[in-house]
Amino acid sequence: MNVMPDDARYLKRKVKGGSIDVHPTEKALIVNYELEAMILGELGEPMIGERKECQKVIRVRSLNANTDIAALAREIVDKCKLIHPTKLPEVEQLLYYLQNRKDNAPPGKEGKKQGELSKQINDPTPFEGTDTDEAANINEIDDYLELLYEDVPEKRRATALILQLARNPDNLEDLFTNETVVGALARVLREDWKKSMELATNIIYIFFCFSSFTQFHGVISHFKIGALCMTIIEHEVKKCDLWLDELQKKKSAAEAKKDDKSLRHDYEKSKKKFNTLLQKQEQLLRVALYLLLNLSEDLNVEKKMKNKNMAKTLLKCLERDNYELLILVVSFLKKLSIFVENKVEMAENNIVEKLVKLVPCDHEDLLNITLRLLLNLSFDSDLRSKMVKVGMLPKFVSLLENENHRLIVLCILYHISIDDKCKSMFTYTDCIPMIMKMLLESPGDRVELELIALGINLSLNKRNAQMICENNGLKLLMKRAFRFKDSLVMKMLRNMSQHDGPTKNLFIDFISDIANAIQKVDDNDFQLECVGTLANLTIPDLDYELLLKEYDIVTWMANKLAQGTAEDDLILEIVILIGTVCNDNSCASMIADAGIIHSMIELLNAKQEDDEIVCQIIYVFYQMIFHETTREIIIRKTQAPAYLIDLMHDKNAEIRKVCDQTLDIICEFDEEWSKKIKVEKFRWHNSQWLEMVENQQGDDLQDPYADDSLGSYIQDADILDRPDLFYSQEYYDGSLTPEFVDEQPYNRDSDYVVGAPPVSPYDMRHSGQFDPHMRPESHVGVDMDGHPVNGYGHPMDNGYSAGISMDEYGRPVDEYGRPIPVEYLENGVDDEFHYEPNYGGSYQ
Repeated sequence: MNVMPDDARYLKRKVKGGSIDVHPTEKALIVNYELEAMILGELGEPMIGERKECQKVIRVRSLNANTDIAALAREIVDKCKLIHPTKLPEVEQLLYYLQNRKDNAPPGKEGKKQGELSKQINDPTPFEGTDTDEAANINEIDDYLELLYEDVPEKRRATALILQLARNPDNLEDLFTNETVVGALARVLREDWKKSMELATNIIYIFFCFSSFTQFHGVISHFKIGALCMTIIEHEVKKCDLWLDELQKKKSAAEAKKDDKSLRHDYEKSKKKFNTLLQKQEQLLRVALYLLLNLSEDLNVEKKMKNKNMAKTLLKCLERDNYELLILVVSFLKKLSIFVENKVEMAENNIVEKLVKLVPCDHEDLLNITLRLLLNLSFDSDLRSKMVKVGMLPKFVSLLENENHRLIVLCILYHISIDDKCKSMFTYTDCIPMIMKMLLESPGDRVELELIALGINLSLNKRNAQMICENNGLKLLMKRAFRFKDSLVMKMLRNMSQHDGPTKNLFIDFISDIANAIQKVDDNDFQLECVGTLANLTIPDLDYELLLKEYDIVTWMANKLAQGTAEDDLILEIVILIGTVCNDNSCASMIADAGIIHSMIELLNAKQEDDEIVCQIIYVFYQMIFHETTREIIIRKTQAPAYLIDLMHDKNAEIRKVCDQTLDIICEFDEEWSKKIKVEKFRWHNSQWLEMVENQQGDDLQDPYADDSLGSYIQDADILDRPDLFYSQEYYDGSLTPEFVDEQPYNRDSDYVVGAPPVSPYDMRHSGQFDPHMRPESHVGVDMDGHPVNGYGHPMDNGYSAGISMDEYGRPVDEYGRPIPVEYLENGVDDEFHYEPNYGGSYQ
C-alpha cells in the first residue's frame, strides 16, 4: 500500500518488555523486548506498522565476589526502563548466577584456569558507551551516512549502527563497495577523533573488521587509517601520562593534609573518573593496535611502523594492567621481534625489565605469549644475560611443571645454557632434578629434542655433572642409553666423562659396557659417543692394556684407520682414544706393533686441512716419544719427525705448541734429527728477520716529502749535496777537501796512519748533552778529572804544546788528528814542525 507523505502525520512507537537472560560468555544481562513502530494518518488511523525483536545488553563488569547483589539489582531496574519493577527478584537471581559462574572467565584480571589456552586473540568486545539499543539494517545505510554529517552524538549513533553491520562478515562486501560511507568514516575519524573517544573507538573498530580480511587492506591503506591510528595511540599514551601526573599531585596533596576532607574527596572523585577514562582509553587502544597488527602482515607496512618507533610505543603500553590489552601488545611485540632492527630498539628500551612482572601471571594466554616473546629475544646473547640478571631463571624453571608452557620454557632454558657463564647458575635452581625426572620418565625410546639438548648443555659444567650423578643418576642414564641405544643420552654422558675428579671415576663401573658397545653396536652415532666417552677416561689406575686386549679394540681401531671409510668425527675420536691409551708403555707398544703409526702418518697427510685431527695426531706422537720402544720406531722407521718439522710453523697455535714440545724431546735423543731441527729453526728465524728488514726498507723508501705541506720548506737544490754529511768533522772542516780524505790510506800497521778515527768531539760525553750542529769553541779544554784535553777531547801530555795530543792508540797527533813522526818531536815541535793550512795540508 502506497501512502502519500501528506497523509502520514504521526509516528507511534510502542515497546513491550520480554524475557531476561544472562550473557553466555560475559558478565552481562540480556534484556529481550519487542519494538513496534506505527505510522498514523491525519485522523489517527494506523497506516503502516512494523515490529522488531530487539535486545539490550547490560554489562556488569564490576560484579565480583564482594558485590551487593540486591543493591546492584535495584540500580539496574531503576535505570533500565525495559525491565518492570516486578522482575527485581528475577534480576537478583540472574546476578547471583553470574557471580558464582565459573565455567567462563571474563576478560580481565581473573584470567583462565590452567590448561585453557586460546588458539588466537579474541576480537574486542563493544564498549558500554559504543553499543546501542537499536538494531542496524543494511538497507538503511544511507540514513546512517546522513547522520555522519551531524553533530558528535548523531555521529556516535551512526557509527555504532554501522559497527553492528560491520561485525557481521556478510555485510563487509556491501560496505566496502559503498565508497561514500567508507570515505565519510575516514573523514570523521580524521577530523573528530579528539572530540569523542567513543566515536573514535567505533570507527576504528569498523576498519578493524575490514582489516581481518586482506582483500580490504587496500582501502584502509588508501585512507591512511594505519598512520592515523598510530597518531591516536601516541596521543592517548601521552594523555594517560598527564592524567597520572595530575592524579598523583592530588594524592600527594590529600596525604599532606589528611584533615582536609575536601582534598580527600576530590582525590577519590578524580580517581574514579580516571579509572573510567582509562577503561575507555584501553578499549580504544585495543581496537587500534589490533587493526595495526592485522595491517603489519604486509612487510612494507611493518617497515613504516619501525620508522615511527612502534616498538617504543608498545613498550609504553606494557605498563597497563588490562590483560586483554597486554595480550595484544605482547603479541604485537612478538611479531616485531623477528627482525633484528626491532629487537635492538626493544633492547634499548629495557624490554626484559618490563616483562618481568608478567612471568609468571594468572592469565595463561598472556603468560604463554610472553614466553614466546622471550624465546624470540633469547636468541640475543645480551638479552639472555639480562634475563638471568633480573632473576627470570628460577621463574622459568618453576614453569617446567606447567604443560602449557613446558616446551617453550625448555627452549628458553636451552638458549640460556649455551652461555658458559650461565651454566653454573642452574645449580642454584631445581632445574637439574626436574630435567632428570623428565628424562628418565620420557615415554618411548627417544627423549624430546629440546629436553635432551638442555641436558647436554648442562652436562658440560662440572658442578652440574656432579648433581646429575647424585642419587644413582649416572647409573639410570647409562641404563636408559644402552637400553634404547640413544646416542643423545650417550652424548650427555660423554660430556660428563670429561670432568676430572669423582665424576670421572664413577665411569669405571661402566667401562666394560662402553668398550663392548664400540664393536657390537651398529648405530654409528651411538658408537661414536662410546668411543668419545672412553677417550675421556684419563684415569691413572685404569688398566688400559687389559681393556684393549679383552675387547680387541686395537685391531678395530687399526681397521678403521686403514680402511679410510670412517667418518671424520669417528676418526677424530679414535685418534683421541689412541692418545689416551698411549700414556701406558705397553699400550703404546701394542699400537706401534699394529701398524697404527704409519696409518696416522698417512692420515696426517690426507687430513692436513683439519686442524683438530692434525693436532690430535701430533699429540699421539708426543705421547709415544716418552716410551723408548715407540720412540725408536717414530724416529728411525717413520718420517714423523719430518712432518713435525713441516708443522713447526703452522698457523694454528696449539699445533705449533705440541710440535715444539715433541721436537724438543726428539732433539734430546737423536743427534742427527737435532741438527736438522736446529737448521730449520735457524732458517725460519733468518727468513723472518730478512722479511722484516725488507718490509722496513720498503717503508723507509717511501718519499718523505710526498706531503705537499712541506713544499715551502724544501729547497730546489739537492739536500744531500753536502760533503760534510759523508765525512766526519775531524776530516772535513772546510780546509780539507773530500778527495784528500778519501785518498789517504788506512793502515793500522804503519806508524803513520792517516785518517785514524779519534774520539768524536761531538758525543758531548762530559756535558751529557748532544748537539749535532755544535762545534767546540776552542781546541783546548779539560776533562772531568781536570787534565788538559785538546779540542777533540784527547788528553794532552804536559810536555807537548797545545797543538799536540795523543790518539786512541797512544801515538802523537797534531791538532788536526794527523800522526806526527817521532823525529820531529825529538828535534822540537815549535822549531821543526808546523802546519800551514794555506798549502792544502802539506808538510813544510
